[in-house]
Amino acid sequence: MSVSDIQTTVEAVWRIESPRLIAGLARMARGDVGLAEELAQDALVAALEQWPDDGVPRNPGAWLMTTAKRRAIDQFRRNERYAEKLGEIGREQEHKEVTLPDFDAGLEDHIEDDLLRLVFVACHPVLNTQARVALTLRMLGGLTTDEIARAFLVKESAIAQRIVRAKKALAAAKVPFEVPEGEERIARLSSVLEVIYLVFNEGYSATRGDDWMRPALCEEAMRLGRVLVGLVPKESEVHGLVALMELQASRTAARTARDGTPILLLDQDRGRWDRILIQRGLLALSLSEAIADGAYGPYSAQAAIAACHARANVPEDTDWARIAALYEGLAKLRPSPVIELNRGVAVGMAFGPEAGLAVVDAVAADPALKDYHLLPSVRGDLLEKLGRREEARAEFERAAGMTENARERALLLDRANGR
Repeated sequence: MSVSDIQTTVEAVWRIESPRLIAGLARMARGDVGLAEELAQDALVAALEQWPDDGVPRNPGAWLMTTAKRRAIDQFRRNERYAEKLGEIGREQEHKEVTLPDFDAGLEDHIEDDLLRLVFVACHPVLNTQARVALTLRMLGGLTTDEIARAFLVKESAIAQRIVRAKKALAAAKVPFEVPEGEERIARLSSVLEVIYLVFNEGYSATRGDDWMRPALCEEAMRLGRVLVGLVPKESEVHGLVALMELQASRTAARTARDGTPILLLDQDRGRWDRILIQRGLLALSLSEAIADGAYGPYSAQAAIAACHARANVPEDTDWARIAALYEGLAKLRPSPVIELNRGVAVGMAFGPEAGLAVVDAVAADPALKDYHLLPSVRGDLLEKLGRREEARAEFERAAGMTENARERALLLDRANGR
């Protein structure tokens, strides 16, 4: 392997292993997520230094965890809190057979609990909602500040500041590394759901890079959603979010061609949709509806929209009028220019492109959509259907210039060129 191949491998391993690494280290550091991330980064640097000479270890994740553990011990020795931490560890070992995980073996036994604890810690009320979501995306999803900023449609510098301040606030408050109980758990649940939702979205439509999707993020989000269902089975929106993710993920195999080229929803081979995931998603949606007595929250409403697509064997069977109505209801629950943009697509399909364009143009000047590439992409599609080809071409080119995802850029340029 060349040095560049090793570096690519290290980056790939980091993407996969960093959430688990940080979660395990956060438990070792008594919930200090800032310190946990620093230790994890130290292990990453060590990998970049050593793997080109020594080769990639057979179990890269275990290597990173072992290295981070050793760095943690060194850090504690240099830190004035060392004596206190060793005292805590010693006292716990007197009363328990195991205090810390064996980082060299058996770590998998702790991973799920640690990841869930990390989500709830990052969603602690000592932080505001924006900081909770940004920090958890950074810690759990391993996303860069740029990727998080694009998810929020805000500047990267603003996200970076939120993350730094959030870690300092958690450390200052000495937030315990645990899953809360009772009312406190319910209070934090909405932030947890939002985090999982955004992690799934980043995996489903990657904001940057060469691949349109990052399935590992989708799988991680779905796994956490299923864990949450076990924790709070009577919360309708937990089932709603799981339903949404299952239904969206059912299309994964049909969303790209063999060469990775994106395939839009209406052009997908629906025979490649995962019927098992669809059945699971529809079941989760029915549970959400039953718990809420037919009412929809933000996630169950989106799941109901996804269900309209899932139930249509061919694109022509799609109930676009119902989808438009569901988006209208969703906009009342959670006003957003992005939701209005999506409603414009549905209105265009149900009642004609002119009606859809009117909805889209009503929110086109919203500052939150200034750098959102899907705005010109949607306008381009509607203009093309209206026969305004030159205007459509300009919009597709503008959208291509705004996206940082290589696959999506190529798709938009093809549409600009009439392909």
